[in-house]
Amino acid sequence: MSDQTAPAAEAPAQARTLAPGRGEELLVKLREWGQAAGFSQIAVADVNLASAEPGLLAWLEAGFHGQMGYMAAHGLKRARPAELLPGTLRVITARMDYLPRDTPADWREREAQRLQQPGEAVVSIYARGRDYHKVMRQRLQGLAERLAAEVGPLGYRVFCDSAPVLEVELAARSGLGWRGKHTLLLEREGGSMAFLGEIFVDLPLPLTPEVPDHCGRCNACLDACPTAAIVAPYRLDARRCISYLTIEHDGPIPLELRTALGNRIYGCDDCQRVCPWNKFARRSPLPDFDVREPLGSATLLQLWRWEEAEFLRRTEGSPIRRIGHRRWLRNLAVALGNAWRDSGAPEFAQVLQQRRATADDLLAEHIDWALAQRGPALSATQQTG
Repeated sequence: MSDQTAPAAEAPAQARTLAPGRGEELLVKLREWGQAAGFSQIAVADVNLASAEPGLLAWLEAGFHGQMGYMAAHGLKRARPAELLPGTLRVITARMDYLPRDTPADWREREAQRLQQPGEAVVSIYARGRDYHKVMRQRLQGLAERLAAEVGPLGYRVFCDSAPVLEVELAARSGLGWRGKHTLLLEREGGSMAFLGEIFVDLPLPLTPEVPDHCGRCNACLDACPTAAIVAPYRLDARRCISYLTIEHDGPIPLELRTALGNRIYGCDDCQRVCPWNKFARRSPLPDFDVREPLGSATLLQLWRWEEAEFLRRTEGSPIRRIGHRRWLRNLAVALGNAWRDSGAPEFAQVLQQRRATADDLLAEHIDWALAQRGPALSATQQTG
């Protein structure tokens, strides 16, 4: 995750107050400004998240955060906004839909079909366009500046997946939706295909009400997870999650989980794809999230050929760039091994062997695993024949 944040404004020395009715008036304006900026929802949460602290501690103590040490390093600051930014009285929460503008009505079926095509390279939908950190942060900053222009000196700070913030908890507390069993935020009219962001402010804006949980008895997300990373409703073991393994994890992908990755090379949408509420997922009005070719239709062989310079050029302004060419090839090697096993097409083994001689230790180990997925490696004659 990014560790950058938008600049924080100086907090006034004295606590702020609002005249009767002024808070409601500001909330209406915030929602109007937010909609104009491409946000689908704006709400307001309190800073008291004490009831979330036991669950956070239990999750960390179980080691479910994996290599994401920053989550443990900040401790309970994640659940204490006023400690993270002294003077904070409220958190403005924002939701931004990210399905590309031209997403077809049957997108969930199409995504499922691509997972059944071994040679296809599947990138999570959110990562096929511009880096959401850049889009959200810029627009949240603009929203905060409009609020400051309206009320005068304002203590604030903008966050978008950029600091120890309990984003889903704050979003749920403010009524943007409820926490689904896959741990992501769900909303009845928009599902979960959306980004979240926050603005910590020292302004006592009126709180917006929570909404009830509507998951009911449905366990579709738990049943669909390829690696059983959702160990219980509302509880995710990141160490088994394909999104974590292909993005956050920088070492070898655990042997027992490689087959389950299939042809997913960056992230995983399975728990969201099967969620019934995502039949209501909305398209983004912003061109930022339009698919950058070839990320929506690329093959494994096509992406495997990218040398580092091409990888950097193709992923400029994309969230994919931050994993680097090394992890990119690691992920592709696993997917190629799965394709070699499932299809038997010799070209998968051929391209793996061609890169083996120049691979570093991490990539070489994944290439060797991939080649072992379908009998003995090809001979030199087969490679050139």
